[in-house]
This record gives sequence, structure tokens and C-alpha cells, in this order.
Amino acid sequence: MKKLKMISLLLFLWLPVSVWALEYPTLHYDKAILYDLTDDKVLYELKDKEKAHVASLTKILTTITVIESIDNLDDMVTYTENMKSLVRWDASVAGLSVGDKVSYRDLLYASILPSGADATTALAVSTSGSISNFVKKMNEEASKIGMSNSHFVNVTGLDDDDHYSTAEDILKLLKYAMKNDTFKRVYTTREYTLSNGLKVSSTLNVYNKNNKMDLTRILGSKTGFTLEAGLCISTYFISNNHEILLVTLKAPRTSDSYNVLDALNLINFIDNNYNNQVLYKKDDVITTLKVSKSTINEYEVKPLNDVLAYLPNDYDKSSVKAVYKGSEKLSYKDKLGSKIGVINYYYQDSLIYSEDVLVSSKIKLSIFKVFVIPIFVIIVLLFLLRVYNVSKRKKRRRRKKRS
Repeated sequence: MKKLKMISLLLFLWLPVSVWALEYPTLHYDKAILYDLTDDKVLYELKDKEKAHVASLTKILTTITVIESIDNLDDMVTYTENMKSLVRWDASVAGLSVGDKVSYRDLLYASILPSGADATTALAVSTSGSISNFVKKMNEEASKIGMSNSHFVNVTGLDDDDHYSTAEDILKLLKYAMKNDTFKRVYTTREYTLSNGLKVSSTLNVYNKNNKMDLTRILGSKTGFTLEAGLCISTYFISNNHEILLVTLKAPRTSDSYNVLDALNLINFIDNNYNNQVLYKKDDVITTLKVSKSTINEYEVKPLNDVLAYLPNDYDKSSVKAVYKGSEKLSYKDKLGSKIGVINYYYQDSLIYSEDVLVSSKIKLSIFKVFVIPIFVIIVLLFLLRVYNVSKRKKRRRRKKRS
């Protein structure tokens, strides 16, 4: 029955929504944020600034702190009895044994994939001498990243009133960490074998053991659960060539997989409701400029290429506008390839793209306009002046005769 409910919910969310104010599905999480890494914009947020327990999503901070503080990740570490004694009995572990010799790199994988508290403890003690010293580094790292609503007191994410973050801050953390090639490689790995032969597997595989969900769309993840935090997840996926990050917090554990199921539902929702929309085509005329002293009278300002924006399929077309700023009048002096202005493209008054406007076709000098017309004007003026002078002399002669 539980499987049937999950499948039904997935099928329902595959249907695209067709309203301008795109409504996201109501799922199980209490807090969430969805972020387009490619376009650097938030697609969806729900109570993302509220403080919450974040469980093992903490280990994202643990690992990036280690990566940035160690010169050689292939240096070896011995797992000690002291390290083991610092791991709480109710924490998830990778399965390290006292005496195991593994590399720092191994411990990164063992921290993220199976969410091993034994691995994160080993990283903290071996790099800083104690967990408390390492936690100071974690909070310094969080402050550097801009996680202003977060504070950490342990390396694992186990519940503590003074250990908290927000969905927004976890997104900042993940966005920052994903810029690091080593972290991204670890985060997007599903299985790994440590130097001591121990094989570790992503918690996604554990969550999916009984539900048999298709997890191929989730390219990277970190899950978490505590009684206070509920089911949490951070994920990385690609939809319509856009890299997307997702963080959800505090799903209930009435199902062991609500965090993963929510992620899959949101991925399907994005797939079916967002795309790269063509706002302006390459040949669309944005504005027309007057041209002087040339063989042409007007110059059409057009986009260099099709202007695309990652928007809902039912986006409000009336909210799209293009604003040209630059030269209002051109001439043959504006050379091919020279910049004459810029076009700013907006959706709902938010700038989505800017491009320089370059002269794309040669503006030729008009001999007729530059030379023939002025010469003709001069001849006409000289003729009129001649007529005027002749008329003036005639009047003088008439006056002399009268006198």
C-alpha cells in the first residue's frame, strides 16, 4: 500500500501545471529551497530562512573544511581507539575498525557516502587534535561562506540546541562546496572502496533498498536524519541543461524515504514545468535607429542570437521586455563591429540577460547624400543669391531714373 501511494504521487506530479503563478506540489518537507546553479537564481523557497536541525547535512561543512585545510589528501591516517570512543552509539558509521590505515581522501568518501560519523571524527581529530578545535574551524568556514544563520557544535549533525542552520544556509554551503572539484567528485560518487578494502555506498542505496525507486536523475546527494531534524536531503541534478541544487528539511519519518521521494518528485516537476524559453528570436527587431549620410535610412537593432531564459512553460509573455540603451542615430562613421549600445532583457522587471549591440552590417557612405545634395544646395543658394543681387541692382536703376 505504501508503494502504491508513492507511485501514485509520482505519476500525479509528472503532469505539467498550466497557470502563470506556477504552484509547486505540496510534499512532505517542512522547509526547502531549489536553486538554478546555471542561471544563479532561486526557483522555489519554503521557510528557507527558518532555523532548524540539519542532521548529517552538517558533514558537507565537515568535508569542505578538511579539503581546504589539507595539502595532500593522500596522506594516511590511522583510526584509533580514541577516535572510536568519540563516536556516539546512535550515529551512523562507515565501518572503520581500530588500527585501519586510510587516506584523508578515503575519509571524505566515508563521511559523505554512508554518512560515517567514524570518518568525520577521524578527520576532525587527525587534522585539528580534537573535535572542539575542528568545530571552531567549521564555524569560521561557515562565516566565510556567508552562513549567517548557522552554528555548529559537532562534526556529525547529531541533535543539539546550539547546532542549527537553515535551508538557505545549507544551499549556500553546497553551492560553495560544489565549486571544489574534489568535493564535487565525492558528492557525485555512489560507491567507493577505501585503501583498506572497505567498500562504502551512498545512503541513497539504503533508502531505496525496499522502495526500488529510479535514482538515476539524482547525480549527487547527502541525506540526513535525526529525531529533531526529521528526514533531510541535499541533491544535485541536471534538468534541460541546467544544473540544479535542492535542499529539503524536516520530512516526517512515517516513511523511511520521504526525503528521497520528495527530491524525485521535485526533479520530475522541474523537468515537466521548466525549460529554456525563447523570449526573443535572433531576427526580432528591438528598435530602429535613424542613419545619416548613408545609403540606408534606418538600422534595425536585433539580438545577436535567440534570447533564452529558464522559466516555467506557462510564463507570462506580457512580462517580458527588452530595453535598448545607446546611440540614437548612426552614420557611415560607425564601423562594422563597433559597439553602439546594449540591450537589457527583463522578465517581471528582473534583469535576466544583457548583451552588447555591435554594428553587424557595413553602413556605407552615400556619395549622393554627402556630396551631390550639398553641392546642389550650394548651387541653388548661389542661384538665389544671384537672382537677389540682380533684382537689387534693377531696383537701384529704377530709383536713379526717377530721381
